[in-house]
Amino acid sequence: QVQLVESGGRLVQAGGSLRLSCAASGRTFSSYIMGWYRQAPGKEREFVATISWAGGRTDYADSVKGRFTISRDNAKNTVYLQMNSLKVEDTSVYYCAACQSYGMNAITSRCGYWGQGTQVTVSS
Repeated sequence: QVQLVESGGRLVQAGGSLRLSCAASGRTFSSYIMGWYRQAPGKEREFVATISWAGGRTDYADSVKGRFTISRDNAKNTVYLQMNSLKVEDTSVYYCAACQSYGMNAITSRCGYWGQGTQVTVSS
């Protein structure tokens, strides 16, 4: 049982940085793989990144690898997405997810809980 609330989305200039936060309620935060997904206008939801229960494993979409960093602070029940070198194509609604397990890989993680999303708009 977990509720997720994203924050931090805003308008940012291309090349800039932004940090998204996802605050989780409940006492079981540390038992979940946490993920970030995004959905751009006219596109399907896509995987961005996941982080394991203790933070030892992180996975990233090829499109963001080297630019984005996912982290978690279990004491604060919060997961973060640090986004650097932002591109216009990063413009999306970003969703936080709590996932019970990996599938065949991080991209196919089984996520049972989702936040409401936070809008990130990157301008040129």
